[in-house]
Amino acid sequence: MGNTTLQKRTSLRMAADILRAGLLAGALCLPTTLPAAAAAGGGTAVSVVVNGTPITTGDIAKRAAFLKLQRQNPSGAREQLIDEALKRAEVLRLQQSVSTDEVDAAVQRFASGNKLTVAQLTQVLGQAGVGIDHFKSYVAISMSWPRAVRVRFGSGGGRLSNEELVRRMQENGGNKPVTTEYFLQQVIFVVPAAKRNAIIGKRQAEANASRSSYPGCDDAKVFAATMRDVSIRNLGRMMVQEIPEDWRPLVEKAGEGKTTATRVTEKGVEYLGICKKRQVSDDLAAEVVFRAEDLGKQKGGEDPNSAKYMEELRKRAQIVGK
Repeated sequence: MGNTTLQKRTSLRMAADILRAGLLAGALCLPTTLPAAAAAGGGTAVSVVVNGTPITTGDIAKRAAFLKLQRQNPSGAREQLIDEALKRAEVLRLQQSVSTDEVDAAVQRFASGNKLTVAQLTQVLGQAGVGIDHFKSYVAISMSWPRAVRVRFGSGGGRLSNEELVRRMQENGGNKPVTTEYFLQQVIFVVPAAKRNAIIGKRQAEANASRSSYPGCDDAKVFAATMRDVSIRNLGRMMVQEIPEDWRPLVEKAGEGKTTATRVTEKGVEYLGICKKRQVSDDLAAEVVFRAEDLGKQKGGEDPNSAKYMEELRKRAQIVGK
């Protein structure tokens, strides 16, 4: 194989943050000697067309190889790709796609967490018949889809009735649960798409340097006016359970009046200001806590509305193919 470090038996397990994003159902198990790519010479004939988007036999062969690495049945490759085509179109329609930088960062974390470089991971996936581009596409959809679900159904799903709230509180000993409420402000160092590759590093350095001078939420707009292409957006009241998972640990780590660490997003480079933080125990807080508990009980932490959403999309879809 050339690279002896890839010839030893390796068991790759998803890092915790990637597992929470729902990227893999299990471990990627790589044998001592990887077989030649099953997709090689497999052809690229169109197998199925989903709302005008073709899925080829080559795509299906790559996904089948990927499922084999996860020790799942490769016969599900075609249906999985149909679902992903529907998800991709919906994510783009709602403008909820993660950025290329976010995908690259997730792949880097996955590789590092499994004691591989990205180059080694690329070689492993290539030899297994999957390919790094196919893997990145899978990562991108897996990270973007929960955002689309939140837009469609709200951050925690449907509202609980008053009767359900009372029942849940009675199960809790008659007490309303306590949670942390934040008032947040978004600081965006805007990066135009056309200049992204050229200036993203510079903009991240500027954003990081500005954090020590952040004056707090009340004076943030004046603060932003002293810098170029910096936008301020007040996010308002959010319970900790409502904060997106990619931001939540950063918010919880930051103190009141402080800022989170920066993140590269599709808009540019961002951080959040913690305007206010307090413990709350009211009906709204109880509903948010109970909905978060229900979500966590789902297998793999998957939003229960995801399956409902997919059913809607499949009913409307035009899927042509044998």
